[in-house]
Amino acid sequence: MDVKLLEAFRAVVDHRSVTAAAGAMGVTQPAVSTQIARLEETVGFPLFERANGRLKPTPEGVLFYAEASRVLGEVDRLQAATAQIREGQSGRLVIASHPSAAISLLPNLVAQFLAERPGVSVRLISRHSDVVSQLLPTESFDIGIAELPIDESQVEVRRYAMRCVAILPPRHALASHKLLTPKLLGPHPMVMPARSHQVPNRIRGVFSAVGASINAVVEAEFFASLCGLVAAGAGWSIVDPLSARSFEHLGLVTRPFEPAVTYEIGAFHRRDREPSVLATAFLDMLDDKLKG
Repeated sequence: MDVKLLEAFRAVVDHRSVTAAAGAMGVTQPAVSTQIARLEETVGFPLFERANGRLKPTPEGVLFYAEASRVLGEVDRLQAATAQIREGQSGRLVIASHPSAAISLLPNLVAQFLAERPGVSVRLISRHSDVVSQLLPTESFDIGIAELPIDESQVEVRRYAMRCVAILPPRHALASHKLLTPKLLGPHPMVMPARSHQVPNRIRGVFSAVGASINAVVEAEFFASLCGLVAAGAGWSIVDPLSARSFEHLGLVTRPFEPAVTYEIGAFHRRDREPSVLATAFLDMLDDKLKG
């Protein structure tokens, strides 16, 4: 049944006049009369009768008006929901992330995303980077965030490179230095990222290049663990700047480190389909955060 016919019918009942209904709808009186005639032909019974020179709905028309109003209300709600979906204001977004980003990057970003989209919900899954990249073909999430490199044969990747910083315990002997180097840090106990990271090999490379040694006393899997260990006094470490900032409340001393050690993550979605409006909006927000 044509929605426009129902809208014309509702307008005539509400305004009690074809002429008034036409004026409210911005169409001609004959156009509304034609729509009412078509609707009566469709439903198979008269919808209006004249009484004392006024147009009023028949008993069948009264019953039909209630149903038509309900249907038009649902249409209005559907149109509103469609607009929200189209504009990224409704729906559910599932993000699978490696733990470091899930702890240091995503909480504030997700909170901002939801504040701007009250009708949206987000599910955040935390897994190792290799697991995140393997899960994508299962369609269990919309966006993956993982440490690079990953297998890119089935995904489109947005890359983000960050320059790592050195972190020290409060009152560390080197806390007064504005810039830290391998020569300065080498003699002091270090908390080393686990070998599953891309970072430890780069750290070893820059230390080896200048002939400095590393005194690694603890190895930890996640940047959050590294920050906690450093804050507790276990040694110094090198982490991404987002993790360092997230744990500043523990009293960490953060300093630039030379030569540069970079840390790379990627945000990705399936290559064989376009990301949803919500996924695209979140990826754009991630771009603004990490590239802006």
